Amino acid sequence: MEPNLPDVVLWSIPAFVLLTVVEMVSVRFHPDEDAAGYEKKDAATSVGMGLGSLVFDFVWKIPIVAVYTAVYELTPLRIPVLWWTVPLMLLGQDFFYYWSHRGHHVIRILWACHVVHHSSRKFNLTTALRQPWTSLTVWPFYVPLIALGVHPAALAFCSSANLVYQFWVHTERIDKLPRPFEYVLNTPSHHRVHHASQGGYLDRNFGGILILWDRWFGSFTAETERPVFGLTKNIATHNPLRVATHEYAAILRDVRAASSWGERAGRVFRGPGWAPAAAPVPEPERVA
Repeated sequence: MEPNLPDVVLWSIPAFVLLTVVEMVSVRFHPDEDAAGYEKKDAATSVGMGLGSLVFDFVWKIPIVAVYTAVYELTPLRIPVLWWTVPLMLLGQDFFYYWSHRGHHVIRILWACHVVHHSSRKFNLTTALRQPWTSLTVWPFYVPLIALGVHPAALAFCSSANLVYQFWVHTERIDKLPRPFEYVLNTPSHHRVHHASQGGYLDRNFGGILILWDRWFGSFTAETERPVFGLTKNIATHNPLRVATHEYAAILRDVRAASSWGERAGRVFRGPGWAPAAAPVPEPERVA
């Protein structure tokens, strides 16, 4: 029997709108010259990417639900949806979210999906809405939860709750929180590091709700210097289609230009910045 769980994202939309307006007013009347702030075209692009993701996620949901349902029917395990099991499911989903998020930073074909979320040089609540249109790469990371007996609808609820939580951490208007919160939770300070393009901040702080995973698995970095947001190679476009697909196009160009099958595989499955080692330049012959 499918559990009856609320649509967390739908119920949160009024809060999203209200908080975004509050942040805009705050920036308008109390600007910070060093902060990323708002820019109309950038914010419009982020909102457009978010609306587009709702459409594409609905399409991708069809095959994903089919796979999850098949796995759920095959496993003999069942975890009921009870007041005390839901927090455990949320914990499990957040754990696998960490590995999914980390994987989408270190494998280029996965990064091609996730790069959309990092493509803005601004960091505000509309940045949270800048979501990819090719999220079909995410589902394999959660198969273990389904195999353990978590109903697909319960997983969808937990994933939505995780997504909603992360909305508020996309802001520069909140400084560091008291130490206990900063130690356990993903906060605006931790997530600013995650969106920064400086070398010491790259590929850090992957946690969704909890930052504990980063502390335990060696990917945590505290915010010290002010972050510079965006990509190491920024894109100069507000066209949603190009924002959604620019890294796939770059992969295709690199694969076409590759000189071997090993290089082609590396361009797809190694890290986003990977390139084959340059051949050593032979030393000139010496005349006795």
